[in-house]
Amino acid sequence: MNKLLTIISFLLLAVYMLSCNQSSSVKKEKTFYQSDADTELAEFINNIKAVDNHAHPNTMEPDDKGSDALPLDGLGNIELPARVRPESQTWLNASRTLYRFTGDELNEKAMKDLTDTAQIVMKEKGEKFPDWALDQANIEVMLANRITMGPGISLPRFRWVTYVDALLFPLPTRSEATTPDREKLFPLEDRLLKKYLADLNMPKLPVTLDEYLKQVVTATLEAQKKGGCLAVKFEVAYLRSLDFNKVTLESAREVYAHYINAENLPHEKYKILQDYLFRYIAQEAGRLDMAVHIHSFTGVGNYFVAAGSDPLLLEPVFNDPELRHTKFVLIHGGGLFSKQTGIMLWKPNVYADISLLTQVWTPEQLAAVLTDWLSQFPEKVLFGTDAVSFGPGLGWEMSAWIASTTGRQALTLALSGMVRHNDISRSRAKEIATMVMRTNANKLYKLGLQ
Repeated sequence: MNKLLTIISFLLLAVYMLSCNQSSSVKKEKTFYQSDADTELAEFINNIKAVDNHAHPNTMEPDDKGSDALPLDGLGNIELPARVRPESQTWLNASRTLYRFTGDELNEKAMKDLTDTAQIVMKEKGEKFPDWALDQANIEVMLANRITMGPGISLPRFRWVTYVDALLFPLPTRSEATTPDREKLFPLEDRLLKKYLADLNMPKLPVTLDEYLKQVVTATLEAQKKGGCLAVKFEVAYLRSLDFNKVTLESAREVYAHYINAENLPHEKYKILQDYLFRYIAQEAGRLDMAVHIHSFTGVGNYFVAAGSDPLLLEPVFNDPELRHTKFVLIHGGGLFSKQTGIMLWKPNVYADISLLTQVWTPEQLAAVLTDWLSQFPEKVLFGTDAVSFGPGLGWEMSAWIASTTGRQALTLALSGMVRHNDISRSRAKEIATMVMRTNANKLYKLGLQ
């Protein structure tokens, strides 16, 4: 009998302990960020006026045609990560802060009300709305990825980053459209190349590669630099792999000359020309003191070829002595290839930003990546949002706020952990935080911020 009572008592104690542990676990989950964050450091980071290395803000034009070289809304129903779906808590938090939304969910009626409210604010602010949006996210300068700038997206708060993928594909691209997504994207690049030619008053392509290089590629880059461009952007991982081999000018000349009037060409031949053009563009960008931004994330689209976006594929480019004067930035930090990005940061001319990760990852997930990078090369890590419109009521100003909030929380967690483990002092943590949020980009792009 005593033995039975002992067993019963033990079981009751075990159940009690289990319930306590579960309650503690739930409580810990709810307060993970608060409990692991250094409050003094959090306040300091929240007050830093940031430089956003990568974003897609819209102008105040009703039909913003100059916004993106590869708008992805034409790809059909795209699988989106949970944190950026309309029902996500992140959108609800942003709507409460920016537009004083008081509901508990963004249902159909709430979305209509939110869209109407946003339209009212835009109308009231006019061309100052983009500046207001930056103020809400505590961003002083945003690098705007756009074909052209426009009303509201102007100096000094917005700096231009242009798209150059179209320059890689002067010849017909039928053989390159190897997935359903690429079939829809390549015509957009063809259209952009025609625009670049029209801007140069050129009705057709030059007959030789040497003329194309000088009269189209270099001329376009020089015009963009003169127009205030700080960097050029490659979205090329949506179109092909990042393995750009080093080929001779003569080999590229032969491909161009042989296929300039052809309706199509084999992929293996076209790749030779693309590889040469990529390195030529990168070298010219370096000569003009423009950084080269490269998309390095899994990518949106149901047919995106993830393996082709691995930053390690770019190592031969980064190791090319002729390109050591070009500054490369791995946009979105490689995503799930973040370890490979950390390896590439050992290259003297390579940087990485956390844009997009600040939207699709939790602060805890991003903090783990930041801890790895910041323990090695804190001077090469850049804050970014990848702010973009997700549709009516979910504008770029909302995603900018979400990304800024998440990025600051992740940076706080990473640096708090490094302080707690005596890897750095709190004063050094504040210095690194300022570098990531502001001064690294200030130096890289020579922004002249105080």
